Amino acid sequence: MADTLNADPGLSDPDELYASLIEAHQGLSYEESAALNAKLVLLLANHVDDVGVLRQAIRAACEPE
Repeated sequence: MADTLNADPGLSDPDELYASLIEAHQGLSYEESAALNAKLVLLLANHVDDVGVLRQAIRAACEPE
């Protein structure tokens, strides 16, 4: 496994992913939506299975656009 975060665009269809995320949140309260996001983050973090890379991702996500 790579030990650095790959933040380069790589999704073959980012619009499809975005649509799936929006659909998953339809009809949820704010609290339910936040819980879904937290669950998704933890599932993906488990898949990545590299704390160093996850820390890099956290720092990158905290940077202003």
